[in-house]
Amino acid sequence: MPRIENAYGFCRQALVERLGEPAPARIQILTGPRQVGKTTLLLELAGRFGDQAVYAAGDDPNAVLPGYWERIWADAEARAQRSTALLLLDEVHRFPDWAAKLKGNWDRIRRKRIPIHLIATGSSALRLATGSRESLAGRFERLTLSHWPAASLAQVFHRSPRVAALALVQFGSYPGAVEFEKNPARWRAYLRDAIIEPAIGRDVLALGAVRRPALLRQIFAVAAGSPAQIVALKKMQGQLQDRGALETVAHYLALLEEAYLITPIEKYTGHAIRRRSSPPKLVMLNNGLLTAMHPDGAPSQTSEPERFGRWVENACLAFAINQGQRVSYWREEPLEVDAVLEGDWGKWAVEVKTGRITGHDLHGLLEFCRRHPAFRPLVVTAPGNEDTAKRLGVDAINWEDFLLSGPPELPIRTPV
Repeated sequence: MPRIENAYGFCRQALVERLGEPAPARIQILTGPRQVGKTTLLLELAGRFGDQAVYAAGDDPNAVLPGYWERIWADAEARAQRSTALLLLDEVHRFPDWAAKLKGNWDRIRRKRIPIHLIATGSSALRLATGSRESLAGRFERLTLSHWPAASLAQVFHRSPRVAALALVQFGSYPGAVEFEKNPARWRAYLRDAIIEPAIGRDVLALGAVRRPALLRQIFAVAAGSPAQIVALKKMQGQLQDRGALETVAHYLALLEEAYLITPIEKYTGHAIRRRSSPPKLVMLNNGLLTAMHPDGAPSQTSEPERFGRWVENACLAFAINQGQRVSYWREEPLEVDAVLEGDWGKWAVEVKTGRITGHDLHGLLEFCRRHPAFRPLVVTAPGNEDTAKRLGVDAINWEDFLLSGPPELPIRTPV
């Protein structure tokens, strides 16, 4: 089985090891979605340093007061006179001119050899990446704390693996929302107030590249209503009340991706450069976003099998993306493959079928693998339907196991 990364544990271990190096070392930039544990991780690390740690948040109201930035650095430097200090800057992209200021301070403490470790976090990948490229080249290392997988939900919240997989499909994997799952109204309010609104209303709009915020919100709503579906930008444009140019729609989708909300995956062509003229397949990176935006909430396995199936497919594709796999889709009318995976899991062509499976359903999958023999076909089924797919000569795994451990270990092929 492929190694499924517990992003929180991986980032914690990596940072602990790097904090053991002589200070000042490189700046550690931790980025990732909202509400996945970045602040919790910073506070945990602060506890290890005790009085030698200084914590400051860019979204704290005090951060806009004159001299705030200078005071936190002076505090850290004063503590560094006793022993190695740790400065933790949460939501660093919220500080004005953060990258240039950080570069200036860091160059100074490096020059004076002041023993301060620095960790900075942010929920806007684009703003962090832009700032770090412009001012911090060669001075930082970047880690990503991604959306939690089902295995982490099972481990941290002491759930059975299969209960955790179902919860991920229906409610997503934001750890702070787990306690509200039995109270739909409270759960929805938490998702919207703590995740969706800050991500769109602060992180994306703070980029300064959004001239039509109403259009941005409409694009997010349309994408949330089309999970794991191929949507032409022209068709999306036609669904919007506030219509914008196709380039603007594509740009806003890219911004939503940088905020860890949506990934518009591209069509697989077999070339390094993929055809951006092909319509994207929209994947919400956490199923909690789907349920929070849907008027009926979480889908039922029994009474809403079609909607539940779409939620499962979205969860499987989002899981692969969050685990660092390259994910695309393939379509040559009338044939289609739900997902093409490339990465340390291997090369897989994946069809997600939560209902009844017939040989006709696999035509696209088998044709793709005939044209691209480096890929192995895989059907992600409903639990109990694996043997049906295997009888048709295709590897199969049920969606619960896929969400817990990824695709099966590649067996050694034997001549027939």
